[in-house]
Amino acid sequence: MAFSGLGLHLGNLSRLSDAQTRSISPENFTGEKGKGGMSVDGPAARQARDLGQGWKVSPYVVIEPGTTFTLADIQGQGAIQQIWMTLARGRLRHSILRIYWDDQEQPSVECPAGDFFACGWEEFAQVSSLAVCVNPGRAFNCYWEMPFRKRARFTLENRSEEQLTVYYQINYALTDVPEDCGYFHAQFRRTNPLPYKEVYGILDGISGAGHYVGTYMAWGVNNNGWWGEGEIKFFIDGDSEFPTICGTGTEDYFCGAYNFDPHVAHAGQGQSRYVEFTTPYAGLPQVIRPDGVYKSQQRFGLYRWHIPDPVRFRSDLRVTIQALGWLPGAKDGKYLPLQDDIASVAFWYQTLPTAPFPKLPSPDYLEIG
Repeated sequence: MAFSGLGLHLGNLSRLSDAQTRSISPENFTGEKGKGGMSVDGPAARQARDLGQGWKVSPYVVIEPGTTFTLADIQGQGAIQQIWMTLARGRLRHSILRIYWDDQEQPSVECPAGDFFACGWEEFAQVSSLAVCVNPGRAFNCYWEMPFRKRARFTLENRSEEQLTVYYQINYALTDVPEDCGYFHAQFRRTNPLPYKEVYGILDGISGAGHYVGTYMAWGVNNNGWWGEGEIKFFIDGDSEFPTICGTGTEDYFCGAYNFDPHVAHAGQGQSRYVEFTTPYAGLPQVIRPDGVYKSQQRFGLYRWHIPDPVRFRSDLRVTIQALGWLPGAKDGKYLPLQDDIASVAFWYQTLPTAPFPKLPSPDYLEIG
């Protein structure tokens, strides 16, 4: 296969290609060569009044309540390589990012912006991973490679009742895309509360060939005690009652152990507490603890990227996870099915067409309460 100039890494960083680098931002909405910084009437024109054209006249966009803004509409063949975004004002759960590939009417990505960038609770959580970085100041960065062959269209819907101020930059390459490259997908779901003894569905209804590459979960616990005994299961290519892949527990899937609590792992040594962590492939970057007044439930943000170990499928895929804790006071221990507030984002690559997603719930249902 010829070198396509898509994603670079340390192993091929020195190799040259014919790819053309382009970037879309409020200073260059089309990404055209030599067309950046030309605005004379952008939202910061007053701040640049004595400086004139070329002096940060259009650094952001304002999306009015109930409207959708087209962040980028790229024609041709290439790959998205990095997205930077910050929502200076606005609700993260009510800012809906959608991405459409190759003139499809069905989005291949539909997700609240916060959850897409592993910040599902409308609060900042620092994340340092290979696929997503969230940095101080609520700066969202995405490094998932996103090839396209005809067109790439990004939109952001403001479903809140207040203005949404967005700074963003979408960096991409115009280049040949190899035949075996799949299209990037991301789907958001939320169930609140999860019905008793019901299994939470992360992903289903997938049709086509591809591989699953990541999970983000915003998990709100409605019970006292440990909540992460549930198993994640991957039903691959026709699996029915039993899956091909079955995990051993929620914290195990997210590459932790023993409740994310050193007190448990070391036989009661030290103070018992959840310990946040963020690594290239997995993390628990966010633990929101009760404050005794308004925050009455503990909330967790977790991610797991299957970058070195994608889950491959040829025809279909279904992913589920159990909400399972311990029954307090039970002799010798007893599992307790939980009725928690669970939201998730599934990330995967596959062939087109994209199957229709479940309808996104109303803003009131998505409200973090």
